Amino acid sequence: MINTIKLALIGLALGSAASVADDCTAPQTPALPDGATASLEQMLAGQKAVKEFQAANSEFRACLDPKVSAAELESVADAEDENIQTILQQLNEDYNNSVSEEETLAEGFNNALKAYKAANPG
Repeated sequence: MINTIKLALIGLALGSAASVADDCTAPQTPALPDGATASLEQMLAGQKAVKEFQAANSEFRACLDPKVSAAELESVADAEDENIQTILQQLNEDYNNSVSEEETLAEGFNNALKAYKAANPG
């Protein structure tokens, strides 16, 4: 009885694969300024866009966290269910891709900032 209730709750937390994608939407990566030619205002706007992306990306991962946990629990309960394995894999990929995207964006902005400082000494 308790296992049935747990599985039912996990199923509610997970929903279908389509609802997983609908519930958590990854933010769009902002374009970065060209540091070699950008004005101070453009660099500041780029910095603001990066910070907003990081906050939205953090919210995206927070949305994914309970879904990943539920999928992991269901995966343990039914290791042979290919559907749950696929959902778990996709959730983990989405989560990891969001981390990679954020790291790539931060590196790109840091490179733009270096180029800006080189083009605007003093």
